[in-house]
Amino acid sequence: MQFFSDPVLEAMATRRSLSKVGPQTPDDEELARLLPAVSSVADHKALRPWRLITLRGDDRARLGEALDAAAGVVREPGEINTKPFRAELLIAVVASPKPHPKVPEWEQHATAAGVGHLLELALWRCGWGVMWRTGLYANAPEVRAVHGLAETEHLMGWLYVGGIDERLRARLHKSRRPTLDPRRFIGRMPT
Repeated sequence: MQFFSDPVLEAMATRRSLSKVGPQTPDDEELARLLPAVSSVADHKALRPWRLITLRGDDRARLGEALDAAAGVVREPGEINTKPFRAELLIAVVASPKPHPKVPEWEQHATAAGVGHLLELALWRCGWGVMWRTGLYANAPEVRAVHGLAETEHLMGWLYVGGIDERLRARLHKSRRPTLDPRRFIGRMPT
């Protein structure tokens, strides 16, 4: 089902969170090329109060250990937390607020969330599957430490990124997702 003739609006309207992605991933150069698209996010005073951390390979095992430590999970020898291995590439989206008298911290967190969503859209437009995941322990001390977060920073979650199986891509293309009823979401101020 096509919603828009414009390819960018169409990519935005057809974006889906994919819980299962393939082992292919964009490399760091491709991610770097996408940053100008995400840096257009609404950002009061252009503070750029965000940063991204890529997790590949053993970094995912370290994340799994930190998540287990935060949850108090003790595993049998050789057993691992498999959650960080749902994708070959995880991108941590970090809110990194800057002190500013006119830009409150909540607004800077909103900017970081906007960067995460724009990156998700950009990756989708480039053909990658993405799922934004958070969880109860995203900002637990053990998880914060393994990411090297400063005291003022907040982990907004991880984008799990990978290839999309061609059969799934074809199914998504034929999807009959109902269109949004804008009347439910756009209103006027009360009188």
